Amino acid sequence: MSERRVTTDGLGFWRKITTPWHPALRPYLNGYVGYWENSSMPLRMRTMPTSSVTLIINLAEPLKLITMPDPGFRSGAFASFVAGMHDGPGLYEHPGGQVGIQVDLTPLGAYRLLGAPMHALTNVAVDLSDLLGPRNDAFVDRLVETPSWAERFDLLDEVLLARLDDGPVPAPEVGRAWRLLTAGAGRVTVAELTAEVGWSRKHLINRFKEQIGLSPKVMARVLRFHRAKAMLEHEAPTSLAEVALACGYYDQAHLNREFRTLAGFTPTEMLAARVPGGGISG
Repeated sequence: MSERRVTTDGLGFWRKITTPWHPALRPYLNGYVGYWENSSMPLRMRTMPTSSVTLIINLAEPLKLITMPDPGFRSGAFASFVAGMHDGPGLYEHPGGQVGIQVDLTPLGAYRLLGAPMHALTNVAVDLSDLLGPRNDAFVDRLVETPSWAERFDLLDEVLLARLDDGPVPAPEVGRAWRLLTAGAGRVTVAELTAEVGWSRKHLINRFKEQIGLSPKVMARVLRFHRAKAMLEHEAPTSLAEVALACGYYDQAHLNREFRTLAGFTPTEMLAARVPGGGISG
């Protein structure tokens, strides 16, 4: 396991613990993160589209989800929940401290491990008990009572491994389309995907939404955004025009429009809203 601790004057501190997950789960996960956040005031944070489905197992105070991209989403307090793929910004707040585990699932991993059509989770959050049934509550209670992070991660491995045999198996064609999209960071057309997998456009879109959540075209937009965001945060490009060109946007104006749609910020506003620990303030 590895640990990262960030202290900020006036806000408190963030402690994050990461660990490798079981080898049999590697195709289905992007990571486990245990977190312990102790802030001196309530915080409002923004969520943005990613290439993962997020599972939050809350071991302390619930989070209040204020908005999600789905216009029909009703705000409220969530203890443990799943947030599916989304193509717009969301907001959540917490009362000044959190303890929990975040599991980042690949979309096809979420389809396999959660046993639900991914389009039913798109742009919404679903309480984990509603998704997995009453046994979920006993599992979360065991995690709360488990004294160490290492034992918590072992228990999580155990529960997810037990679900592998029962979940639906993704179609190889959807897996191929997903790998092509991610390898190209969204710079692949739907026509190229249909030619590669041998399905009609309509059939590919329907099966892709069932097993990934978003359509291939919208997913490509999210992946381009994700690449541009990573460049802005980690690679120190010389200009926004350079980022736009590298990520497949027509020009800088196109980049700005996509960031406003998907993140609710321009690139410059997003960078200014970053806080220690990696989040984006709301």
